[in-house]
Amino acid sequence: MILALLLAAATPQTAPMTAIDAERAFAADAQKLGQWTAFRKWSTADALMFAPQPTKARDFLKGRKDPPASIFWWPGRSYVSCDGKTAINTGPWVRSYGKSVGYFTTVWVRQPNGGWKWVYDAGDEAKFMRDEGGDIAPVNAPCPKLPLPPPPQREVQANVKTGGGSSVDGTLTWGWTVARTGERNFFALMWDGKKRQMVIEDRVAPPK
Repeated sequence: MILALLLAAATPQTAPMTAIDAERAFAADAQKLGQWTAFRKWSTADALMFAPQPTKARDFLKGRKDPPASIFWWPGRSYVSCDGKTAINTGPWVRSYGKSVGYFTTVWVRQPNGGWKWVYDAGDEAKFMRDEGGDIAPVNAPCPKLPLPPPPQREVQANVKTGGGSSVDGTLTWGWTVARTGERNFFALMWDGKKRQMVIEDRVAPPK
């Protein structure tokens, strides 16, 4: 059933895709074309993955063979900037018919042709699958009437790599940290009309 929905989402559309549509088409391509082939197809030239340290996705994926079976994933929540040009999706994934489950978070940026490419993709395994998905609708940031104040700065320890970004209008921002041990954190903040609210916070333990 999940595979059928993913494949249906990949059929050509006349209207510009939303970031939810893009996520579903990306996941469907993973089943049709191969997992890493789809990751290469949908990424920007400077997209980041983690292994566990941050690395350019296309460097990490160059020459990497697709696994025999791709993971399934689908959007469970989607947050979109006021200008509609940046979105962050998060949701569950499953592997090997549910033998392992987890979650993902993907940052998407609208391209000049109206489509979407991802610039950040990460996730982790979990004990239980998130109860998210289905016929979801995006959460859109309200448009500010005045220039927004800069996002709050977070204290970062020494020897920790950091990065992040923001929509052009500043209504959707995100950041990540990676410790030397491989422990990762990701957060996304969304303007609610009065202040920035935390909408996603992922904490990933160091690899075993």
